[in-house]
Amino acid sequence: MDTMRTAPHPADGVLDARTAARSMPRLARTDVRPDLPTREARLKWVIVVDQELPAGLAANAAVCLGAAAGRALPEVVGPGGPDASGSHHPGLPWTGCAILAADQATVRAIRERAAAKAELHLVAMPALAQESRVYDGYLAALAATPEPELRYYGLSLIGARNKVDKLVGRLPLLR
Repeated sequence: MDTMRTAPHPADGVLDARTAARSMPRLARTDVRPDLPTREARLKWVIVVDQELPAGLAANAAVCLGAAAGRALPEVVGPGGPDASGSHHPGLPWTGCAILAADQATVRAIRERAAAKAELHLVAMPALAQESRVYDGYLAALAATPEPELRYYGLSLIGARNKVDKLVGRLPLLR
């Protein structure tokens, strides 16, 4: 995983220098191993969700984080394939993705520690994202809110198994 490199996503628009330098790590070819069981792969993907969220909001947060992570690191999505009847099924994440639960303070602490590690891909979902019904409104609210005031509903972390495990410890699965 030491070979991850950063590159801004073209759809993200104009980025400031700090954001561009820390934006999206890329995976080395040797990290993409859909031929291995998920527990043997060097790469690990987890989503950590605020355990106090109602089921619908927690599911929405996990889906939104998964979509953002899959867009940023398309290498985690395997190829699609046909079933025995010939119907095609789009690719799914070959990495697997555990959905873990944590209290709000732990979600924030993991986010802060993950943000300091350039070799990890981090996507964080502020509560503002679910509070707005218009995406441009979300972006405006986000731009007007200092980071310490943001409440995070969830995080997506992709990186070397040992580094991700060190951050999430033994968090339980979301139930």
